[in-house]
Amino acid sequence: MMKAKLNIIKGLGILAIVVAAFTSNAQQDPMYTQYMFNTQTINPAYAGTWESVGFMLLGRHQWTGFDGAPETYSFSFQAPLKNERVALGLNLISDKVQYVKRLYMYADYSYLVPLSETLNLRLGLKGGFTNYSHNLALHNILDPGDPSFLGEIDSKLKPNFGVGAFLYTKRAYLGFSIPRIVNSTFDSDYDNFSVEAQMRHYFLTAGAVFDLGENVKFKPTALTKASFTSETGTPVQFDLSGNFLIKEKLWLGAMWRSGDSYGFIAQFLFAEKLRLGYAIDFSTTNLQNYNNGTHEVMISYELKFKKERVVSPRYF
Repeated sequence: MMKAKLNIIKGLGILAIVVAAFTSNAQQDPMYTQYMFNTQTINPAYAGTWESVGFMLLGRHQWTGFDGAPETYSFSFQAPLKNERVALGLNLISDKVQYVKRLYMYADYSYLVPLSETLNLRLGLKGGFTNYSHNLALHNILDPGDPSFLGEIDSKLKPNFGVGAFLYTKRAYLGFSIPRIVNSTFDSDYDNFSVEAQMRHYFLTAGAVFDLGENVKFKPTALTKASFTSETGTPVQFDLSGNFLIKEKLWLGAMWRSGDSYGFIAQFLFAEKLRLGYAIDFSTTNLQNYNNGTHEVMISYELKFKKERVVSPRYF
């Protein structure tokens, strides 16, 4: 009897972590504490804004100490073409929650529309595939013969596409995107399990940079994400942050995510090419009693081939 109770408690714990993961991600897409430096994963129009060839790596371990907690790894690449109005990008994202695995493989295309000497608009397209797998037999259940947990959703591949727009100057930006437009489901081999593995999400981002003195700048940013295609999740979630740039070398700041968490961010710039970032955030839900926080590490590097007339640091 005691063993059965323990199995039920463990099963409920796994269910809670999976449900919380999808809900806090606006149902599905991976979340990032350093979202203000990681815009290309959700908006294809961001490709080309660096005005150089560059890449970014990010690793996120959510709710450390909790078995089966989400783990996310992402790689982003962008490069301008000879026609400087056109830029291409690539995004690879690996996202794992317990026995659920997703691999996103998407290419980006963006086109620059100059609106004035200081104001630019980029329009972007994103296209690629989502690979989904879920071995149902790995779940620790009371009845090993339960037909609902037979088989697996093994390497199911679904194509998708998205759009985005990014309006920006050197000191401010406003973006809107739908990274995956097509809604689709994945079914198990035994037709006993189905999941909405790709749902339409809407992202609105904004940020600005203000001088607070000769050596200090302040950058408030915001991200709003929404999903209206499911009846079970939170339709809108807000991410707000404030970061201070000290002597053009060190970013220090904090963030808050509605109904989910708060955190702290630090990033160091080496010669304006190499950036190293670290973030930690803590749950504000009941999960705070069962984990040791979320840790996120980011590294980006830019290859500047052309000589710049004026050294102009990139703030986002």
